Amino acid sequence: MRYELEERIEKFGENVIELTKKIKITLINRSIIDQLIRSSTSIGANYFEANGSSSKKDFINKIAIAKKETIETQHWFRMLLKADGSFKDNIMNLWDEVKQLGMIFSTIISKVRNKTIKS
Repeated sequence: MRYELEERIEKFGENVIELTKKIKITLINRSIIDQLIRSSTSIGANYFEANGSSSKKDFINKIAIAKKETIETQHWFRMLLKADGSFKDNIMNLWDEVKQLGMIFSTIISKVRNKTIKS
């Protein structure tokens, strides 16, 4: 399970990069694309950092940051759609994927917290 999620997270970041390479850069969308790439690839960076954490508290913190990045990424997808809707289907598919990743992170956080409370 863990390795499947790792692959899914990495693939998501790669897919965002591939999408943004196709979009014609304009004055309006340049900063949106930059922010989108940063937030979407930060999800994976924080997830992998969580896996190397030194404590449960640190793990939860890093997963929570990854979850926050999913929310930020959803925002940048929305702004990109407003700035340039030429890849709407691709953007909506990636938006759905990042929403699912956020829900997975919420579940992970809940399970780890519940396990800590019960222990």
